[in-house]
Amino acid sequence: MSATLFGLTFALAAPFWALMILAPRWSWTARIVGSPLIVAPVLLVYAVLVLPALGAVLPVVTAPTLDGLRELLGTADGAAAAWAHMIGFDLFVGRWIWQDARDRGVPAAVLAPVLVLTVLLGPLGLAVHLGLRARWRASVGVVAPAAPVA
Repeated sequence: MSATLFGLTFALAAPFWALMILAPRWSWTARIVGSPLIVAPVLLVYAVLVLPALGAVLPVVTAPTLDGLRELLGTADGAAAAWAHMIGFDLFVGRWIWQDARDRGVPAAVLAPVLVLTVLLGPLGLAVHLGLRARWRASVGVVAPAAPVA
């Protein structure tokens, strides 16, 4: 079952990545990706993998050791659960990047490679976005800092 869930995990997330990367300004993308619930299917896969193994997972995450984590991830269920964990969080972060870039008016040609980097190597994509975002000022909800009082 873990192999099936492993394969299903990215398939559940891929349509949302495709919308954000290939059609970032389409009105349906905003409607669909606007909801944080886009990660729910992947989180359900994660729950199906982790909850039955909670007795083995909790000791590893509450008192982590490299050997304990390596042993857990060395199983098919552990690897599939870790994959679902990564895909779910990367999608959530990618969604935030997409929204933040949209609010700031970041060009799609700049946003697309950042999102591709995020889907492939999540933290690096986030780091690049955080480095680039200062170049574009948010157009919605930005409050200018108060002038210093003399």
